[in-house]
Amino acid sequence: MGAWIWLASPLAQADTTPPFNSGDTAWMLSSTALVLLMTVPGLALFYAGMVRKKNVLATAAQSFAITALVSVLWMFIGYSLTFTSGNAFMGGLSRLFLNGMGLDSANGLAPTIPESVYMTFQMTFAIITPALIVGAFAERMKFSALLWFTGLWSLLVYAPIAHMVWGPAGWLAADGVLDYAGGTVVHINAGIA
Repeated sequence: MGAWIWLASPLAQADTTPPFNSGDTAWMLSSTALVLLMTVPGLALFYAGMVRKKNVLATAAQSFAITALVSVLWMFIGYSLTFTSGNAFMGGLSRLFLNGMGLDSANGLAPTIPESVYMTFQMTFAIITPALIVGAFAERMKFSALLWFTGLWSLLVYAPIAHMVWGPAGWLAADGVLDYAGGTVVHINAGIA
């Protein structure tokens, strides 16, 4: 009887939560901020400096709009398509709208930090990848077309490639491809686009 009472106690349940490391979490939050600063203001000012004076504001606004659009898409469906188990080419929908992500949940790829921190860190790479593409067509694309392209490209190209390289049982990961800093997922992917 005493064992049943102990198992139901908060003390026994506290042992089942993942052991988060405060140093790992702080470093990931710092890294998240640094990658986000590479997009806004980094790429925004860089690309704004490459265009004619009349298009400076529009080019900077493109980086900001991509940041906003991809953030929403990533939280609604992108994270789930990338970092949940599905098949070798695309993840599942178990984290659709961040369903089931709590304060004590962790991703298997980063077990020492909260999953919300991992999701946010990966979101910054999902943001900067289409923002890198903007430099290829600066001054030559309508703003609405840019938003449509970015939204569709993020879900139809970025999410599957990121899943294949970083996701659980991804096709390229299973073949031995290692990508620690985004060379495949971010730079090759953006360069080809």
